[in-house]
Amino acid sequence: TILSQFFFMFVFKGIVHPQMKILSLITHPHHWTVFTEVTEVFILVPALLGLKGNLEMTLASRLSTAANIGQMDTAKDMWKMIMGNLALIQVQATVVGFLASIAAVIFGWIPEGNFKMGHAILLCASSVATAFIASLLLGLIMIGVIIASRKVGINPDNVATPIAASLGDLITLALLAGISTGLYKELEFNDYANPMVCAFFVALTPIWVLIARRTPSTREVLYSGWEPVIIAMAISSVGGLILDKTVSNPNFAGMAVFTPVINGVGGNLVAVQASRISTYLHMNALPIAEPDPAPRKCPTPWSSFFGSGVNSRSAKVLFLLVAPGHLVFLYTINSMQGGHTTLTSLFIAFYLAAALLQVVILLYLADWMVNWMWRRGMNPDNFSIPYLTALGDLLGTGFLALCFHILWLIGDRDTDVGD
Repeated sequence: TILSQFFFMFVFKGIVHPQMKILSLITHPHHWTVFTEVTEVFILVPALLGLKGNLEMTLASRLSTAANIGQMDTAKDMWKMIMGNLALIQVQATVVGFLASIAAVIFGWIPEGNFKMGHAILLCASSVATAFIASLLLGLIMIGVIIASRKVGINPDNVATPIAASLGDLITLALLAGISTGLYKELEFNDYANPMVCAFFVALTPIWVLIARRTPSTREVLYSGWEPVIIAMAISSVGGLILDKTVSNPNFAGMAVFTPVINGVGGNLVAVQASRISTYLHMNALPIAEPDPAPRKCPTPWSSFFGSGVNSRSAKVLFLLVAPGHLVFLYTINSMQGGHTTLTSLFIAFYLAAALLQVVILLYLADWMVNWMWRRGMNPDNFSIPYLTALGDLLGTGFLALCFHILWLIGDRDTDVGD
């Protein structure tokens, strides 16, 4: 089953070339003016890509668990669960998109003392519209995948989260590039277009709230599930600040192409592991927050990867898939000239070291976090994946930026070979 998860992740990450071409084009002024004139849009990239962990992958994990424990066996229960969850992620997407634009303003402009109201509204409109549309499209895809998986006898945990992560990157990047470019052009002719876009999507929020309140499981998340979503958005925005400051330097422009790859693979793997652990606890452990007569101690890295349990075995397999998977993606980038950095042996060594370190930290944190949340009465399906994928974005972006700076200092420098 772990190999099947990697297969689905690889198949849908096969669309990584279009998403890399988008970021490849973004780093060049003659392709996307908005990204050079309003560079703070870069800060939105990890935050909006993080929505796949905050919302879509959480949705996939929540519905997969519900399907596995029999909460979607009847048509009535299934559609009630579907409508409630779709409405919930639209509320969350609108709020997170709005907050992500505020974070971009704070991180990008206020420290420099340079504030333009038109650009701030552009960021807000682009972020909210991208978050809303991407979450709606991916939510519908996830629901179809989970229903189809149940019909053909496949565990949704094995396919839903990798598909959500992989398609999420492509759809979100394409929407952000297209919407922000279109709205930027409107600034020259129409001062009201951007505020109207913001107002339209915000005005829909009460409707989604009313629908989400009708389902008990989503009503609980609607009231108590904001903390992980907002904190995860803030963590991803810090990663966006790192990306913005790094790719603004022409010497490190190539980093933008590799960022969705390292973050996407790390997010995929840790989301699969967290979803599996959560399903295992729902099916085999004591009820949430019920006192355990033999409480589990805080796991050590050794027990997380070399223990005798099924989750330790899956962690080992997922970790062993990191290097082969990244080598395939690097080869794809190089062969299709999707990148801006020559793949020297030194670069590959540093890149793989960063990717392996990122994943081993994430898998260990998943083992600790999911069990810790379970013991404290928090459903891991709703709380763990946003934190883990946001940390994956921060670690991946930070480690990758560190690699580019170290390689530059030791003399492994390059020009834009992929332009």
